Amino acid sequence: MGVQQNKQSKSRVRMRRATQKISAPNLVECPQCHKQKLQHHICASCGYYKGREVIPMGE
Repeated sequence: MGVQQNKQSKSRVRMRRATQKISAPNLVECPQCHKQKLQHHICASCGYYKGREVIPMGE
């Protein structure tokens, strides 16, 4: 069983937790419709990925 041997100071705990923050998602511009999308994902507005139409969208 894990038993604490020595108390960790607030400073040490907070320094460790400072690196666990959530970063904002990295958005890129879609080359087809020029809207923002997630990297390596199909564009939700036009359905293209890597220059090919993956999901046919009704116009």
